[in-house]
Formats: sequence, C-alpha cells, structure tokens
Amino acid sequence: MKSSFEEKTLTSKTLFEGRVIDLVFEEVLLPNGKTSTREIIKHPGAVAVIPITSDGKIVMVRQFRKALERELVEIPAGKLEKGEKPELTARRELEEETGYECETLDHLISFYTSPGFADEIVHVYIAEGLSKKVNKLELDEDEFVEVIELSLEEAKQYIQEQKIYDAKTAYAVQYLELKKAMER
Repeated sequence: MKSSFEEKTLTSKTLFEGRVIDLVFEEVLLPNGKTSTREIIKHPGAVAVIPITSDGKIVMVRQFRKALERELVEIPAGKLEKGEKPELTARRELEEETGYECETLDHLISFYTSPGFADEIVHVYIAEGLSKKVNKLELDEDEFVEVIELSLEEAKQYIQEQKIYDAKTAYAVQYLELKKAMER
C-alpha cells in the first residue's frame, strides 16, 4: 500500500563509505510537492542477545563506547556480516563476547534504532541453556570487554545509575521484568 506521506527520492549521493556505516545524502520530493534533503546512515543491521544463566542471571558486557566517551554495561551485540543470517550472528556474538554457547536461541523482536536518520535494524534474541566454551571465539582485535552477570534487580539498579544506558539493553531488562510479572 502506498503511503500518502511517501517521499520520492530525486537524487542520491554516497558521501562516505565506512567499515560499519555509509552516509548517503538524498534530495526528496515531499508529499506537498516541495523538495527537501535527507542525510541517511546505511547500516547492515545487528543482533543483540539476552543470555540467561541457569540461576536467572543476565550475562552482560562492560565496554568503553567512544561515541559517548564512557563505559556502558550492555547485552552482547554485534553487526551482521554480509549475507549472514541474524541467528548465526547472534550465536557468534554470544560466544565471542561472553565465552558462552546456548542450547536455545529464540527471536523476540526486531526494531529500527533511529528511523529518523538510519536504516539500522536490531534483531533481539533470548539465549538459554548456557554453557562455557572451552575454546571460545576470539574478540575482534579492537574490542575489549569484561563479562558480568547481573540479577534482574541489579540490572534495574544499573539503569537507575545510568550504567545501562542504551536502548537494546534497557529493552532487555524491561522484557525480562514483564516476563517475570506475567509468570506470577
């Protein structure tokens, strides 16, 4: 179905091609007949994993985020490689970042992170039946993380303290809180 709010692309120019993102500048025709411009970040997509231990802890990683100039505590996540299925990426990122593999991996939701200027989609999975790998996959050479395990209550406190401060991890904590409430 065609939207009455659709913007028709008149011209498109790639301004930057990077390892993670591309920046595209577009001139568009607006629904009212006027023109405008859009700066769009093109991203291959990503996955995020909510790993739950047998005793109900959430496995997370602490890492420095240069864009924010600070450390954050996050659920494991990573970029889709070209042609890679999200479930495979989720299993790989879980192992690389935490050293765990999982028996079950269930897709929960996919969402766009910032649709006003980016096409990045994140596929969120929950991983259970965790076991430590003897020979785990190595982190990327420019990636440094500390694995931590938090109870749901600790994770909620981390949100209050802004140690957890990203949307995918806040979503994970809220999802687990809602799931717990529904199981009562």
